[in-house]
Amino acid sequence: MKDYIEERVLTIAVYIIENSATVREAAKRFGVSKSTVHKDMVERLAEISPSLSHDVRRVLDVNKQERHIRGGMATREKYLHMKG
Repeated sequence: MKDYIEERVLTIAVYIIENSATVREAAKRFGVSKSTVHKDMVERLAEISPSLSHDVRRVLDVNKQERHIRGGMATREKYLHMKG
């Protein structure tokens, strides 16, 4: 694996853990696609640092469990702004 990829993977992993960030937020922050972030966190990070990979997986699992709630709240906000 190239050095710049390894550095990106570790940087994004730390960002996700420290900020409880979603894949989408991390992708936007680092200027890469959601697919790249997902592959980095699921496949590449496991090779580089299994313990860090475990911590990231925990954050991403929580985000996955909460996404339907966030989506509902976003829809609610959208319609509240349309009425007002």
